[in-house]
Order: sequence, then C-alpha cells, then structure tokens
Amino acid sequence: MSRRRYVARGVPGGYRIWDNRANRWWGDLYELCPDDLVNALNGGVSHAELTEAVKRARGLRR
Repeated sequence: MSRRRYVARGVPGGYRIWDNRANRWWGDLYELCPDDLVNALNGGVSHAELTEAVKRARGLRR
C-alpha cells in the first residue's frame, strides 16, 4: 500500500489538509474533519467531483 498524498491533520481550531508530496498545507482551515474531501483528493476523482467536495467542505466550515 502506498503512502497517501493528502491527509487531514488536527491543528488548533480544527483541521487542515497536508500535502505529503509538496510538504505544505492545501486548502483552508476546516472546523470538522473533511474526510470526504481527503478521500476525493486521494481517489483521483474528476474535476467536477472534486469541486463539489470542496464546496461541501467549505459549507461545513461556516
């Protein structure tokens, strides 16, 4: 099994997505763990499905 590229990590105030390949944070700070977004990023889904997952995660952030 290969190492996952994107992982959700707990930070003060919520969760952020860490990109293991680029060694930097990806996206915004989320209050709830964005499991479906991380799975979409790692799963190689289409651009439309990824955009929808980002919109859902941003909606939960507010």
